[in-house]
Amino acid sequence: MENSLLAIYCQRELLTMEYEAEKEEFRVNAEKMGIERKVRRGLCWYPVTVGRSYYNSLNQFVVEICRTDAEDDIEHLFEYGKPVRFFSIRTGVGAKTDGASQSIKLLNHSCHVSYADTNRMVVCLPSSQALVDIQAVDKLGVQLFFDETSYRTMFHALDDVINAKNNRLEYLRNLFAGQMKPQKFTFNPLRFPWLNATQEKAVNEVLWAKDVAVVHGPPGTGKTTTLVEAIYETLRRETQVLVCAQSNMAVDWISEKLVDHGVPVLRIGNPSRVNDKMLSFTYERKFESHPDYTDLWNIRKAIRDIRENRKKGDNVHQKLSRLRERADELEMRINASLFSEARVVACTLVGSASKILVGHTFSTIFIDEAAQALEAACWIGIRRASRVVLAGDHQQLPPTIKCYEAMRQGLGTTLMERIVRNQPDAVTLLRVQYRMNDAIMHFSSQWFYDGKVESAPEVTGRSVLDYDTPMVWVDTSSPDVRDKYKMAQAESAADVVENEFAEQYVGENHGRVNKAEAEMTLMLLEEYIEKIGKQRFLDERLDVGVISPYKVQTQYIRSLIKKRQYFRPLRQYITVNTVDGFQGQERDIMMISLVRSNDSGQIGFLSDLRRMNVAITRARMKLIIIGDASTLSHHPFYKKLHEYVLKIND
Repeated sequence: MENSLLAIYCQRELLTMEYEAEKEEFRVNAEKMGIERKVRRGLCWYPVTVGRSYYNSLNQFVVEICRTDAEDDIEHLFEYGKPVRFFSIRTGVGAKTDGASQSIKLLNHSCHVSYADTNRMVVCLPSSQALVDIQAVDKLGVQLFFDETSYRTMFHALDDVINAKNNRLEYLRNLFAGQMKPQKFTFNPLRFPWLNATQEKAVNEVLWAKDVAVVHGPPGTGKTTTLVEAIYETLRRETQVLVCAQSNMAVDWISEKLVDHGVPVLRIGNPSRVNDKMLSFTYERKFESHPDYTDLWNIRKAIRDIRENRKKGDNVHQKLSRLRERADELEMRINASLFSEARVVACTLVGSASKILVGHTFSTIFIDEAAQALEAACWIGIRRASRVVLAGDHQQLPPTIKCYEAMRQGLGTTLMERIVRNQPDAVTLLRVQYRMNDAIMHFSSQWFYDGKVESAPEVTGRSVLDYDTPMVWVDTSSPDVRDKYKMAQAESAADVVENEFAEQYVGENHGRVNKAEAEMTLMLLEEYIEKIGKQRFLDERLDVGVISPYKVQTQYIRSLIKKRQYFRPLRQYITVNTVDGFQGQERDIMMISLVRSNDSGQIGFLSDLRRMNVAITRARMKLIIIGDASTLSHHPFYKKLHEYVLKIND
């Protein structure tokens, strides 16, 4: 079997393993996890109240749901498109009511999220009967259900690629496997004086590419700026392009930048937290504001009225048939109008399989954050295009994979990585970064990018304070640091955490917390803000990011900040999140709590260095690393990083 087919078959097999593992994990969690725990993990809302119901612009029957007992710091995982099921609490003889094993009864209706914010969501229901059943429940909750849709879509895409014969899809499949050279146009390079040399080269390489181009953008190198310019220039030569990314957030980000350039964007898929700027560009809002929409809505209402009065007879049947024909005609007309106005169609990779896009093909697909997308997900969108442009950084966060064996066998190897390996001539590395003090960037450049990434002159020496050290490592295994912690705790009459600075295993998804390290992190932050001057910090609106690889640690740090009076006026300038939740972001001051502290030198998933590359490249001016150097230095990366920080502080 040829290499290209073998690679796709292998992807399909590994994706099946991931699907089965995730499905089983979901089943176990659904059966064994109590309601309180599901709520804390963001998988469930309970209790909820039922608000108004209505038909939305796409003729879907929806209902508003509000959670009434939510804590501010509980982040939920409900977002557009995700499947959900409503449930009631079992009562009566024999029903268990303790938090760990509270008995629930799932309602039979399969629903999905249309919109979700902090404490309110809009849910699509399959019928009006579903609403009657929901309203009849006294103690109502809603929980996430296993999402089959994205897997089905990915499997379908891989099958299309496997079965491709004598067409463009087969050609791209073979090309990406490295069996031939990608083709290029030949014309003189264009000049873009507002871009640097490598950004300009990247845009030209995109324009020259007949088949594929890769824009490799390390942290702070202006990948989005370059990609937007490449799209803009492509639109001088093509009528319409497809722009995709793995997440709604990434799609919205690139879409917003295109809108700023005056590009007409049609955003497919209603993101869960769409900003005001992008709202008017969504398919739903454009559909609603079309001149023909009022007529369509009236016809749909007439159809519903006839169905609900359940009138019978030939005349009614004929009338319904005529109304449906007219509704279909109007829908097609509105749809054609929206697509004819758009120069860019933007959606997630899974969203590119939407029925709204049936029949639409594109000369070029641009895939942003391609290094975070499974190969199967990329093929969903590629099926609609004849030319592929990928942008991202395979030295930053990889796709999220739950099955260890699938990961070990290569499911985490992305299409972008394959193309970088097999087709190096198609890749342009952006080499100038505009974010970090040079000392912060230098280590990342040496370790991950062969020393090829340099700092722009204007950021080389950027700092918060004069004569400040841009990077420090506070070693929690140091006796001096431990004494400082004890003294501070004694002065504040706070409890000294037992087994100082030792990590604790929490259990949920191998979560770990290091409470003394969390306390130390906030002590250091307070200390640094005082050094800057609290008033100056507020006047200049300096911002801080506090991150950790472990979610449990970030939750604990958040709870400490909430309790401390000192941080009250500063809270809006302090963001606490996981490393994964911080990709693509930057702050003036960054603090990293590494958590791991043990005698055996075990560091778990901290050995995935791509995650640490993200962590250490978020800071513009000051990076403070808090961690046990004796534990972490068992790994050569952390040993080298620690030595580097000590060296620049000499």
